[in-house]
Amino acid sequence: MTTTNEDTIATRICRILADRIVTGVLEPGTKLRQDHIAEEFGTSHVPVREAFRRLEAQGLAVSEPRRGVRVASFSHKEVREVAEMRAALEVLALRHAAPHLTPSILDEAEQATAEADTASDLRAWEDANRRFHRLILAPCGMPRLLAAIDDLHAVSARFLFATWRSDWEVKPDHDHRSILTFLRQGKTENAIAVLERHVQRIGQKPVKNTAGSTRATFAIIG
Repeated sequence: MTTTNEDTIATRICRILADRIVTGVLEPGTKLRQDHIAEEFGTSHVPVREAFRRLEAQGLAVSEPRRGVRVASFSHKEVREVAEMRAALEVLALRHAAPHLTPSILDEAEQATAEADTASDLRAWEDANRRFHRLILAPCGMPRLLAAIDDLHAVSARFLFATWRSDWEVKPDHDHRSILTFLRQGKTENAIAVLERHVQRIGQKPVKNTAGSTRATFAIIG
């Protein structure tokens, strides 16, 4: 097996495991068994170990001495940390991307927002929401920055699935539309201000469950 093939397989394994972790199929604390995963994907341990390393880098898995690799847990404090990091990095990306945003890109972002506003479930909403952010940030031309933002988006999505999977309901995203309006008007700093506030609201809204008791939760925002 060549290094290139191993990297391709590791990428596929990482992507599939990350999706399972983000959507809650693999819950916090679940042990990721190297033998079982290698057997599932019909490969050796080498790409599996590389996939584990990438999951750790994304904050989705942790390696523990004598216990192997497990799905990472998360806390309200971590939610806030991710929100702060995302806000800082996305503001940086948008500042560099804004001069290169074309009407066509903004139209695509508008379409992504419309799809999010009419999503039938949380998975469809999250896909459309992430596409909106990628569209307006990608023209920054800074691949390392964009990769870091993608990793943080995955962690954010995990919080949302954990909190809202059973009682999600679609709500119009007025922040996205405000960002687009300001960008179309060339008011980059106004768009940046909305984006920063928008992302930082993750983890700030308590809601009540169906039994009426208050629980910590996270706002469904992008």
